[in-house]
Amino acid sequence: MTSQPVLAPELLEATDLLIRNLLASQPFARYHRAQSRLDHDADARAHLDQLAQAQASVRKGQSDGGVTAADLAILRDLQGRVQSNPVILEYMTSQQEAIKFLRAVNQEIGQLLGLNFASLANRATC
Repeated sequence: MTSQPVLAPELLEATDLLIRNLLASQPFARYHRAQSRLDHDADARAHLDQLAQAQASVRKGQSDGGVTAADLAILRDLQGRVQSNPVILEYMTSQQEAIKFLRAVNQEIGQLLGLNFASLANRATC
């Protein structure tokens, strides 16, 4: 069983154009370049994996009551390495810029339509 398109063809075309323009925008292009660099940087990926493991270990230790000063020192060291890695920094910065850009686009569309999408999304239904 196939579903019928919800959007009229002209609206579907306009939506497609908006998507293509968003993906071609500087914030999204920068984010995709940074993501690709991160994906291909073994050192950066290793730092992130080690940090995730250390965070999980500390969380487990906190629930068991067994976090040591050495555990916390290792965690802080790994956090410092992640925060100072230029590939990771570029990825995090570009991600925040893409989110900020998308929020601005969403706000502009909401103003043009005269409604707040966030308030619609948060409404409970019966």
